[in-house]
Amino acid sequence: MRDKDLYAQLLGLRTPWGVDDVQIDRDSQKVTVTVSASIGAEWTCPRCGKVCPRYDRRKRKWRHLDTMQYTTILEAEVPRIECAEHGVVTVDVPWAEAGSGFSALFEALVIDWLQEASVKAVSDQLGLSWNAVDRIQQRAVARGLARRPAQPARQLGVDETSFQKRHEYVTVLSDVDRGCVLAVSDDRKQASLERCLAGLSNEQRASVEAVSMDMWRPYINAVQAQLPDAEIAFDRFHVVQAFNKAIDEVRRAERRALKRSGSDPLKGTRYDWLKRQEGRRSARFLDLCNSALKTARAWAIKETANQLWNYRHYAWAVKAWKKLLGWMSRSRLKPMVKLARTLRRHLEGIITAVIRKISNGPAEAINSGIQKVKRRAHGFRNRERFRTAILFHLGGLDLYPDHAKLAG
Repeated sequence: MRDKDLYAQLLGLRTPWGVDDVQIDRDSQKVTVTVSASIGAEWTCPRCGKVCPRYDRRKRKWRHLDTMQYTTILEAEVPRIECAEHGVVTVDVPWAEAGSGFSALFEALVIDWLQEASVKAVSDQLGLSWNAVDRIQQRAVARGLARRPAQPARQLGVDETSFQKRHEYVTVLSDVDRGCVLAVSDDRKQASLERCLAGLSNEQRASVEAVSMDMWRPYINAVQAQLPDAEIAFDRFHVVQAFNKAIDEVRRAERRALKRSGSDPLKGTRYDWLKRQEGRRSARFLDLCNSALKTARAWAIKETANQLWNYRHYAWAVKAWKKLLGWMSRSRLKPMVKLARTLRRHLEGIITAVIRKISNGPAEAINSGIQKVKRRAHGFRNRERFRTAILFHLGGLDLYPDHAKLAG
């Protein structure tokens, strides 16, 4: 088989396209494949599909998959047509997408690499500039978002994740059932979540039954404004987080007071109070739990709260939580009293999570994935690149060029 026939088959070329020439430069380890179209071929406008007269030709180059260890470049004089509706337009070529300097198969290779490594690592390995790889990632995400169908989303998860230090955040909206990110927006304000929700179709909005989140008032306001028929659920993870924060405040204040009196029984026990106490416990910790320490009382409240997530009937759940909140309000433990006021304001959302068995666990798993992406990249220059990386890795998107699928 001749070189020209071989590359024509490898590229999957069809009439009117064919390979004119194959040049091998051993010194620079480069293969240049010249592709051309037959004279007299009919061309259609890539926007409207109408047959149009040819206007002129422009020489273009594309990086293709390597031939053995040789860098492979495709060259072609691509026709431009004159469309009555859209003016002078470059026709589509079957081996690459419009506006790309890489063949579809090469872009697919880069996408595969990006799923395993950072933009910098991929650029180093493939001998490309950082910006070139970044543009391939951006095109992949734009392509995936354009293709993504507006599937019903029964339960949404809302979470914020840190972008950089100094309390800079982005808001992440996810489909809990599918375990993928739907949208990412700057900051964690009401407008941030509203921008995410605004991207949902009317059918998707109508399908939402519940939204799982933490007790952050701007998020609550956004959901009430954009999805008035959806229930809001404050899941166990964030409520337990609030209890742990309260008990740690009690422990630190009590330890300071005890140290002033020359005693320090709470030394080295921080994580004993915060972790779930399942299975065997040390004798020392059991003695502390049964003592008159304020921290022991705060811990007893937290452990009681952990048992209240097993209710299945609304009325019984409300009764149990109200009883707990009364205990907290009378406890004379300032952090617990303050937390009781917060939980009382958000009790309906907590009960919704209890009865519906809604968890923000999938959203937290996505958050962990986001942190992994951030560590791999050693941070991001701006929020837009951070958003692109999140959607690339966790958006459940169809990222590959159409031409790569056809060639495959």
